Amino acid sequence: MLYIVATPIGNLGEITYRAVETLKSVDFIAAEDTRHTGELLNKYGIKKPLISYHKFSEKASTGAILERLEKGQNGALVSDAGMPLISDPGSALVDALVEKGLEYTVVSGACACINALVLSGLDCSSFLMCGFLPDKAGERNKFMDKVADVESTLVFYCPPHDVEANLEFLFERLGDRKVSVVREISKIHEQVIRGRLGSLPPFTVKGEMVIVVEKAKSKADRLMGLSVKEHVKHYMSLGYDKKEAIKKTAADRKVAKSEIYAETLSL
Repeated sequence: MLYIVATPIGNLGEITYRAVETLKSVDFIAAEDTRHTGELLNKYGIKKPLISYHKFSEKASTGAILERLEKGQNGALVSDAGMPLISDPGSALVDALVEKGLEYTVVSGACACINALVLSGLDCSSFLMCGFLPDKAGERNKFMDKVADVESTLVFYCPPHDVEANLEFLFERLGDRKVSVVREISKIHEQVIRGRLGSLPPFTVKGEMVIVVEKAKSKADRLMGLSVKEHVKHYMSLGYDKKEAIKKTAADRKVAKSEIYAETLSL
C-alpha cells in the first residue's frame, strides 16, 4: 500500500494524528525534498528511509517505489507542503499504480488551496484550482482563455517573485474583479490582503502566496451590463439577423420588442 500523506503548509503542528502514525508505520517515505521532510520527521521522532521524489526525478523514482511496493513494503508519498499531486509531484506515480493495479490511499490534511479559499472571503460554493500560471506568455494567455469566463472562484498558486507580474496579468485579462492575496498560511505572519485587481493596498511580498479571484459574472449579468445597442450587436455578431437579435434582447431584458427596436433604429 502507498499512502499519499498531506503535510503542514506552514505551522508544523498542522498535521493529523493519522498522518504521524502513518509515517511512523511505513517502510519508506518518498519526499519532494528529503532535507525539508527530514525536519518534519525529526520533530515527531520518525526515522525512516527516504527516497527523493521531485518533479525532475518522477519517472526515474517511480520505478524504485513500485519495486518496493511489489515486494510487499508499505510506503508514503509526501510533498514539501500540503497534499501531493496538487501542483506538486505525484501524478506519474499514481498513473503507474493504477496501471499495475496497486493500491493507494490518501491521508487527509492541509491544502493551501482550501485554506486560502476560505480565508479569501469570496464565494466558496464553487471554485477552480488553477495552480501556477504558465511561464510562457503564449501558454499563459491560452490558459486564461479557458478560465476567464468560468463562473467559479479562481485559485492561483504564486511564488513571491512572480506575485506583482501575476496580479498585473490577471487585471489585464479579468478586469477589476475582487481579489484576495493570502500569504504565510498558518504561520505567525499569516495575512489576507483584500481588494480589487488593479487597486490592491500595498503588502509585504514574502513567502508562498495564493491569489483568489472573484468568479466571472454569469452570461445574463454580462449582457445586462451592455447598452441596448451593444446587446443587440452581440446577438447579430453570433449570426442572428436584426429582427431575431432584437427579439432575444427584449427577452433578456424583459421589455417589449418595440422598446428595443426604437433604440436600435440606427443599427
